[in-house]
Amino acid sequence: MAQPTQAVLLDALGTLLTFEPPAPHLRTELAARFDVHVSEQVATAAIKAEIAYYRAHLHEGRDAASLADLRRRCAAAMEPVLGFDPGVEALLAALRFRAYPDAAPALRALRADGRRLVVVSNWDASLHERLEETGLAPLVDGAIASAELGHAKPDGAIFAHALGLAGAPAGAALHAGDSPDADVEGALAAGLRAVLVASDGGARTPAGVPVVSSLAELPALCRLP
Repeated sequence: MAQPTQAVLLDALGTLLTFEPPAPHLRTELAARFDVHVSEQVATAAIKAEIAYYRAHLHEGRDAASLADLRRRCAAAMEPVLGFDPGVEALLAALRFRAYPDAAPALRALRADGRRLVVVSNWDASLHERLEETGLAPLVDGAIASAELGHAKPDGAIFAHALGLAGAPAGAALHAGDSPDADVEGALAAGLRAVLVASDGGARTPAGVPVVSSLAELPALCRLP
């Protein structure tokens, strides 16, 4: 028989957190800081270049010093599109994260049921800052970013580390995330149960894995035997 759920691990971006479209904010920042006015198309292309660079190098932002260097390089990645390097401050001002509306209520309900909660994310070391600024940090028992550990989902090492933070064995833990590969397949391979969070309903459904459209469904799922 399955063990009762003692811990719930949760992905961050796309599960707990999202961000506002950054291109309009970038346009505003460029106009205010440099009196440079670019089209929506150009701003979008610049953000795409930055995101592509970040995704390829996020593992390098493992601490404060390396994160600062990574951010400088991410801002510079926009230069071929914009014609100049807008700098870190303009970049960060354009990236505005927020928690999904269902995130905090779900975390409170899970915690009220006695679950240990740990965020497991392929992110740089700023994950903790993002959880703080969006109000979710006080609602979880820990968080681990892949850049800090040197292992990214679906690698089992990051799930093992998160289980250590939660103080629970894999058989008594559930992981929820929006990636069928990194979250679901990674969790299953590490011996955890998995839940796919598919708020848009467009993700493929792994066989035998519950799919939820809202985190509000998680507490009830965790109560099932």
